[in-house]
Amino acid sequence: MAGTLFVVATPIGNLSDLSFRAVETLRSADWIACEDTRHTRKLLSRYGIEGRLVSYHEHNEKERSEELLERLEKGATIALVTDAGTPLISDPGFRLVRKASEMGLRVVPVPGASAIMTALCAAGLETDRFFFGGFLPRKPAERRRLLEELSALEATLIFYEAPHRIRQALEDIEAVMGARPVVIARELTKLHEEFLRGSPAALRELLERRGAVQGEITLLIGKGESKPATGGGQQDVAEQLRRLEQQGMPRMEAIKAISRRLGLPKREVYRLAGLQD
Repeated sequence: MAGTLFVVATPIGNLSDLSFRAVETLRSADWIACEDTRHTRKLLSRYGIEGRLVSYHEHNEKERSEELLERLEKGATIALVTDAGTPLISDPGFRLVRKASEMGLRVVPVPGASAIMTALCAAGLETDRFFFGGFLPRKPAERRRLLEELSALEATLIFYEAPHRIRQALEDIEAVMGARPVVIARELTKLHEEFLRGSPAALRELLERRGAVQGEITLLIGKGESKPATGGGQQDVAEQLRRLEQQGMPRMEAIKAISRRLGLPKREVYRLAGLQD
C-alpha cells in the first residue's frame, strides 16, 4: 500500500506557532524532507521529535524527488517542510507534489504559518483581492517592468524583498505607482517584529535615517485609486510625465507607466502630455 506525502507548514519565526496537528504529523512520519537539516532539527528538538531527516532543497530537488517518490510507493509516510512557513510558497516542493499527484499518491496539506497571510491580516490594507508576486526582481529595469505590469491590478500586491534592496524597491514603486500606501512587515512573529506604514517616499526617508536595514521583509502595496472614466487632464498627465522623467525613468517607460496607471491608451497619454505621437 502506497504511503502519504504530508505538506507541513512550520513557524516563520516564533517556534510556538507550530500546530498540534503538525507536531503529531512530524512525530509519526517515517521521513522528514527539509531544506536545512540543522535548522529543522532545532525545531524538532523543541518538541521532542526524533525524526529521520533527508535534505530536500532547490539544488537537489529534481534528484531527491525521485528518491522520495520511490519511498512513498513502498508505503513510507513523508513530511515535507521548509525552513520557515508553508512549503512550495517561494520554496522547493513543486516537483515532488506534482509528480506524487500524477502518480495517484495521497498528498495531505497540514496548514499553518505563512508570511503572506500573517503580513496581510495586520497590514491595514484591503484584503478582498490580493496578488502574491514572490521575490521582486533584483535588477532595477526588470523590477520596474514587473511593477508596471501589475500596476493596473485592483488588488493589494504582496512581495518578498531583501533588506539591502528595500530602499531601491520603494524608489521604483514611487516612480511607477506614485504615492500608493505601502506597508513593510519586518521580522514577523519574532522579537523585533514591526509594521512600517506610509507612502514609498516617506518609508524610504525613514529607512535612510535608520541606516542598515536587517531582517526578513514582506512588502505590501495598496490598491491604486479607481481609474477615472475619461482619464487624467492634460496638466495632470504632463506633471506625472515630468516627475517620472526627473526620477530618471526614460520617456517611453514613463509613458507606459502612466498609460497603465490611468487605464488609457499610450496615444491618449501622448496627446494629454502635449507630445507628438
